[in-house]
Amino acid sequence: MRKTGKNITQARKSVEDRSYTLQDAVPLLQKVKYAKFDETVEITLRLGVDPKHADQMVRGTVVLPHGLGKSKKVLVIATGDKIREAEAAGADFVGGEEMVDKIQKENWTDFDALIATPDVMKSVGRLGKILGPKGLMPNPKTGTVTFDVGKAVLEVKAGKVEFRTDKTALVHVPVGKISFPPEKLIDNATTVITSVVKAKPTVAKGKYIKSCYLSSTMGPGIMLDTSSIETAAKA
Repeated sequence: MRKTGKNITQARKSVEDRSYTLQDAVPLLQKVKYAKFDETVEITLRLGVDPKHADQMVRGTVVLPHGLGKSKKVLVIATGDKIREAEAAGADFVGGEEMVDKIQKENWTDFDALIATPDVMKSVGRLGKILGPKGLMPNPKTGTVTFDVGKAVLEVKAGKVEFRTDKTALVHVPVGKISFPPEKLIDNATTVITSVVKAKPTVAKGKYIKSCYLSSTMGPGIMLDTSSIETAAKA
């Protein structure tokens, strides 16, 4: 059996076995920090949906008002003027078929987001086995298959994140760094929760947000008061 370290054990002791408001949870998470690096803070929601059914899949994107604390590396695969548009918007890697070949032949995935124009998706589609498992496959629903590549690049660079339910109906979304001022983490987390609430499938019945936790890379999970966050998200 794996032994729990004394730091995480001590951190967990500081978190009471009850639900917290987001306004109380963020400062507490920062208070019990012990890791020596700038941890990522994440919101995890368990939803009252059955992701086995396509009409209950919850998926979307949201631009965090205060970003993620790091700049994402963006690859754009396009042709003609769209390549120059992507470069002007600040894309880190830009190209056409040669980029498809690089990914396919070298298994290259040294980027955080891939944006493609619709006219190249036939070629990009061949990369599903490589990009799919890493969550990098572009999709029209998330705005990463578009002719407006300049806008798409700027949004990703500004802190656009994707959320989607996994097979256990969980949604994991990063909301910033532990070093952020509390109000920025609260704003980002509230923005994510609001977007997930708005994405509720019309066929979903019963309680939608079954549980919600705030955590950091190395820190403990802090249970959030679902009734207060769902009410705030609908306001």
